[in-house]
Amino acid sequence: MKIYSYYGFNEFIVCLGYKGYMIKEWFSNYFLYNSDFTIDLKNNKLDVHNSTVDDWKVTLVDTGMETQTGGRIKRIEKYIDGTFMLTYGDGVADVNINKLVDFHKKHGKPATVTAVQPPGRFGILRLEKDIVKHFAEKPAGDGDTWINGGFFVLEPEVFEYIKGDNTVWEHDPLELLAKEGKLMAYKHTGFWHPMDKLKDKNDLEGMWKSGNAPWKVWK
Repeated sequence: MKIYSYYGFNEFIVCLGYKGYMIKEWFSNYFLYNSDFTIDLKNNKLDVHNSTVDDWKVTLVDTGMETQTGGRIKRIEKYIDGTFMLTYGDGVADVNINKLVDFHKKHGKPATVTAVQPPGRFGILRLEKDIVKHFAEKPAGDGDTWINGGFFVLEPEVFEYIKGDNTVWEHDPLELLAKEGKLMAYKHTGFWHPMDKLKDKNDLEGMWKSGNAPWKVWK
């Protein structure tokens, strides 16, 4: 959300599922969490001294406990009235959102996905007999491998591709859009990192604590 806000997009819809009430509570108290204040208990008065609250409008929508990814998107259709963006909550990147949106507007298709090259999981050894001739530590991709990095830009037309709660966004909808030539890829060659495993979490936290977090484009 900070990334999108940096580029001037400040209205969000959050699809809630498991423990969604905790996210509701957090946003309900967001102003107080990010402010210094004095409470006068006797007179029931609250004085705010300073605040660093973001200029956001956030809609929190319960989309079910067992609903699949496509079904969650379908459930927020009534809150969408034009071009919208969609992303996951388990990956970070330094995607230039404005350039992504410009790319989407220019090609005129109903769907754009940001394509990224996955970070390497293993080092590469090049051998001659039993001698290691070259060692490459965890290269990112191989130049031709691209995966779904999230950060979609979509038109309301895509709702027609989602049948219901059991629809997985990454299966029938995206596969059919691709088959019909309606899905375009915005190639992002900058930083992208998932947070699927404990190691990913530790790596990202290490970057953040060291002050070297490439996805932190905001001040």
